[in-house]
Amino acid sequence: MRIERLVLGPNDWVPNNPSIAVRVYRGLHTADGHVPDAPAFEHMFGAHGWPPDWRGGVYDDHHYHSTAHEVLGVYAGRARLEIGGPGGEAITVEAGDALLLPAGTGHRCIDADAAFRVVGAYPDGQVWDLQRAAPDAATRARIHGLPAPARDPVDGTPS
Repeated sequence: MRIERLVLGPNDWVPNNPSIAVRVYRGLHTADGHVPDAPAFEHMFGAHGWPPDWRGGVYDDHHYHSTAHEVLGVYAGRARLEIGGPGGEAITVEAGDALLLPAGTGHRCIDADAAFRVVGAYPDGQVWDLQRAAPDAATRARIHGLPAPARDPVDGTPS
């Protein structure tokens, strides 16, 4: 496994989260050497205090969450995602990758193959919202007041 980190400040109307780095986990495998399927990602995230919440794709419009950090586990297919808002970082993810998006981090799907699917999970006790506009003062306060995740969703290490 290889981990890439991106620290993103505000960009256009997207607040991002300059206090907590985006993490892109590349090439995850199960103990028997396979790419994790949806249940394997759900088990991994849940075991580290990130209960799985949904399965599906990634919205194709820019959005962020102000009330929860998010982890996405890619269990099928391949996609190009834009991280950080309009003109942000374009990254390619594929089955076996995971992505930790701190609260406030803009993200969207640029394009994906027909097989692309992810598991979405959030730290225990955090309920996600969906923001598609510039943050007001209350939204910024929610993002900045949200503590860093207690544990890493992939390896379980304390923050």
